[in-house]
Amino acid sequence: MSIQLRNFLRFCLIICVQILLNKVTLRWWSEPAGFPVFIPLLYPLFILLLPFETPVYLLLLIGFGTGLCMDMLMNTGGMQAAATVLVAYLRTNALNALLPRPLDEYPGQSPSVKNLGWVPFLTYSGFLILIHHSLYFTIELWSFTNFFMLLLKIFASAVTSMLFVIVYLLLFTRQISSRT
Repeated sequence: MSIQLRNFLRFCLIICVQILLNKVTLRWWSEPAGFPVFIPLLYPLFILLLPFETPVYLLLLIGFGTGLCMDMLMNTGGMQAAATVLVAYLRTNALNALLPRPLDEYPGQSPSVKNLGWVPFLTYSGFLILIHHSLYFTIELWSFTNFFMLLLKIFASAVTSMLFVIVYLLLFTRQISSRT
């Protein structure tokens, strides 16, 4: 299967799962007004799993398109696009910080548990998802009057999103066979 087809199918799957997550009410606890404190956002994972050699300009375009798609589906008016473009912009720097060699020395590969290992991949994805959620919820609330509620919402949403990332990885990552 070509890498473009695989990424298109991954995009469709992640967007469908995100739509289902938006339809299901998940609550650990609620604010006094009854709104959920956290919102799991899985769709940034699509940007995180693109191949290493994807140029930054293409990452930015794909990030904008993905965010715009989610903005239309969630009626969020550009907030998703802004946060996803930031993640797409920071992705290359985060990978360069984690990997021992430059990205162009990994031809035909993508960031994955298989290529990076569990701890580096979870560090990479956790950092960028935390950045995504921080920008998204800061734009959404557009106020620091209730700063601790903002921090709680960012943290709870990031943790919940990372749990869904781990489930996605366990379901769709081929296990590495150990040779003894």
